Amino acid sequence: MIKYNLKCENSHIFEAWFKNSAAYDEQQARSVISCVMCGTNKVEKALMAPALPKKGNTAAVAAKESQELESKQVSMAINALKEIRKSVEENCDNVGNQFAEEARKIHYGETKERGIYGETTEDERAELVDEGVEIASLPWLPTSDA
Repeated sequence: MIKYNLKCENSHIFEAWFKNSAAYDEQQARSVISCVMCGTNKVEKALMAPALPKKGNTAAVAAKESQELESKQVSMAINALKEIRKSVEENCDNVGNQFAEEARKIHYGETKERGIYGETTEDERAELVDEGVEIASLPWLPTSDA
């Protein structure tokens, strides 16, 4: 989003937000921008000061923005992991610490194919991978019910 100060032919100055500068240019070319005070379509950009951080604050501003972005990304990742957990719990059978045994039975056709989840040791996991059993490890966040 971009904000412009606009001025009409009657010298009224007002602000308007646009998706980007190209959106302003396109709307201006079609004469769809009108003054909020008098309604005229003869509008142009008014002079405006750029929004610059105060001298000496640029590093602090950048650090804060970076921290906010990182926090948002972490929050999004946590929400995605919660959704994955919910989907797995709703659509798969929890076989607990019998995961390696059940995964082998499914892989070798000894039991019906179905989605399962559970726990394995690192050694069991390595053995399953060596045997060609398709598995995936997921980070398991605790439920928020606790």
